[in-house]
Amino acid sequence: MNRMHAILTVSGVDHTGIIAAVATALAEENVNILDVSQTLTSGYFTMILRVKYSEDDITIAGIRAKMNQVAESTQQVINVQSEDLFTAMNEV
Repeated sequence: MNRMHAILTVSGVDHTGIIAAVATALAEENVNILDVSQTLTSGYFTMILRVKYSEDDITIAGIRAKMNQVAESTQQVINVQSEDLFTAMNEV
């Protein structure tokens, strides 16, 4: 079983149910939330999640597709990238 990690960012206008929708969709695909940070500023919601998944269950492309459905239904912008890529892009 090949365990992989990804970083998800969620942002948009705040409303009820965003966290529930994201967490439920991830759980449906057997994606485990390892870390989560969220903030609310002037009515705008932002959340960053670090997740673990098995490529035997779902690929990163599959997670993106699932999160695109959630983004559409919750009116949020959701980005998904591999943790390795995220780390490489953010190292100084």
